[in-house]
Amino acid sequence: MSGSILVQYVGFRTNTLSREYTFNVRGDGEDREFTLGIANEAFVSHRARYQDAPAICAERLQAELAAHENHPTETKYVITSAELETFRAARSPKAGQKFWSRKPQDEY
Repeated sequence: MSGSILVQYVGFRTNTLSREYTFNVRGDGEDREFTLGIANEAFVSHRARYQDAPAICAERLQAELAAHENHPTETKYVITSAELETFRAARSPKAGQKFWSRKPQDEY
């Protein structure tokens, strides 16, 4: 990415089909607003969690900014099922890992 930018999460709006997350991007002498949507069905079917949605959208926005040298031509994006799965897979525990494993006992 060229130049220094600031990405700020503003909030979300809910409509009948989706939740729209709004971000302001400041830098390079201009302020721009971007909206990223996630279908309500993704939350109902547990493919996305409400608390993860801003991070999912922020990752997509960062990718768009990087791909277009901070000047994407679009200002509205829709998060796809594939992007939701990629986000979930990247944050799920790896096979064989246990969060609550027993501490090895010392031999005396």
